Amino acid sequence: MESDSIECISSLDGIDVNEIVHSQLFSSSKTPHNNNKNNNNKNNNSVRPATSVHELLECPVCTNSMYPPIHQCHNGHTICSTCKERVHNRCPTCRQELGDIRCLALEKVAESLELPCKYGSLGCPEIFPYYSKLKHEAMCNFRPYNCPYAGSECSIVGDIPYLVAHLRDDHKVDMHSGCTFNHRYVKSNPREVENATWMLTVFNCFGQYFCLHFEAFQLGVAPVYMAFLRFMGDETDARNYSYSLEVGGNGRKLIWEGTPRSIRDSHRKVRDSHDGLIIQRNMALFFSGGDRKELKLRVTGKIWKEQQNPDGGACIPKLCS
Repeated sequence: MESDSIECISSLDGIDVNEIVHSQLFSSSKTPHNNNKNNNNKNNNSVRPATSVHELLECPVCTNSMYPPIHQCHNGHTICSTCKERVHNRCPTCRQELGDIRCLALEKVAESLELPCKYGSLGCPEIFPYYSKLKHEAMCNFRPYNCPYAGSECSIVGDIPYLVAHLRDDHKVDMHSGCTFNHRYVKSNPREVENATWMLTVFNCFGQYFCLHFEAFQLGVAPVYMAFLRFMGDETDARNYSYSLEVGGNGRKLIWEGTPRSIRDSHRKVRDSHDGLIIQRNMALFFSGGDRKELKLRVTGKIWKEQQNPDGGACIPKLCS
């Protein structure tokens, strides 16, 4: 967080689940001989393959499920390809050299399984073949979000309510309700610019949360100042909203309108795409007035929800109440 004097004046209007296997893959073609055909015996004779197969596919190092290529040592102990490099080609069970032996039988078992998404406990109901499962999980809408705070490398992940509490309690981010804002940013020496976030404010409107970023960074040989909005949710929902930002002074102003980016897109990705209100240093100093030795910017804006016209016409913007 930038250490210079900054004022903000607001005017508001991977939990793995047990992997399952279709019982047909493990059901016997013959029913065991049983003279006492009662329910208890049927339950005792039933095979429970899900846990055993899950254990077979569990890497002894990272405990994640293994997928091809699966490696094994001369004694038959298995390990995933990622951890093989981490243990410097030594079996973590017997300490023998791993070499380049593949466990083809276990790889075929892995390929034949249909498994639930590992975000099932977060609400995802999907079940996929093994390879499709891995691709799905990388883009699953139920996967946790990364912390949107940009002032430090924060590794916290979670759902939106958890991240909102995390931003408030751990990062001490300002929280506001309403869909309009009026911020004043002050910096004593605008010629000294570090690649750091100056301000992050979270707004709660329309039952959603939005992150307003304002920061300075070097672009070419001169610093620029940038403000942009991110939506705390997925990209599909972000498209339902629009926002505007305005900065000005001395009878001039700049206006930006756009759609907030989802926090699925990293802060750096949004910033480097220049998807927001960008103010060159000379223009920022012009807006600041005075002797141009101190940065004083007032950024105003609003958030609205796009609503389809019931008559089939253009969308009607709706401000929150």
